[in-house]
Amino acid sequence: MKMTADCEPGRPGGLRGRVLELVENQGFQRFIMAVIVINAGLLGLETWPAAMEMSGPLIIGLDRIALGIFVVEIALRIYAHRTRFFRDPWSLFDFVIVSVALAPTGEGFAVLRALRILRALRIISAVPRMRSVVQALLTAIPGIGAIVALLLLIFYVAAVMTTKLFGATFPEWFGSIPRSLFSLFQVMTLESWSMGIVRPVMDAYPLAWLFFVPFILVVTFTVLNLFIAVVVSAMQSQHEAELARENQAAHDERTLILEELRALRREVASLRSPDRLRG
Repeated sequence: MKMTADCEPGRPGGLRGRVLELVENQGFQRFIMAVIVINAGLLGLETWPAAMEMSGPLIIGLDRIALGIFVVEIALRIYAHRTRFFRDPWSLFDFVIVSVALAPTGEGFAVLRALRILRALRIISAVPRMRSVVQALLTAIPGIGAIVALLLLIFYVAAVMTTKLFGATFPEWFGSIPRSLFSLFQVMTLESWSMGIVRPVMDAYPLAWLFFVPFILVVTFTVLNLFIAVVVSAMQSQHEAELARENQAAHDERTLILEELRALRREVASLRSPDRLRG
């Protein structure tokens, strides 16, 4: 019997099979991507008073149409994939984003109205390269967690030191542990750290640079760069894993083709055998 698309092993047949082919079709996925981009632009236009005054009803109408398309798409994917939809993290991500968009947006729901822009984040799940970057970041979380713990420890030690050393003279910056932590965070970001904090402190404590310069060298130029190193390492590992999967898939395909060729040769040889020829 001739194998058809509906009878392909491992794939559902009938209406569900056709829906599955639709949601996996490249043209359909490009259409959804275009709707996501257009909808993100519409949500941005809603914050522009001139645009809302000129075309407010049209913008709101198009936004509702885009939301309807997203709801239909998610419903089709759930129907096509059934329980597999809820086992896929990216599908769950899309489901949550669309569900947030369906929340009430009337008076008293300003936060939920603002969360509608989260629909633009669906671009992440729609673009494979972006998904790879996010997956790399997720795999880097354990390493990042260790660096954050080290950074917090350094900050706490430095906050206690600055509170004891400079708190009496500069209570607005170092009068308490929380204030010292915030001031040290500003120093770490190099935002007005010299004229804003360090030089006034050095006017009262000339040797204060002995604390601030090593702090900046350790925290800003060493520990923070460890974040970059961990993320780059995770992305490299993710890339190598993808290459390994692609190479394995190509190898499996070549192996399958070679096996089919060997089977075909055996079949041809059997047809050419003397017994077959005499028969």
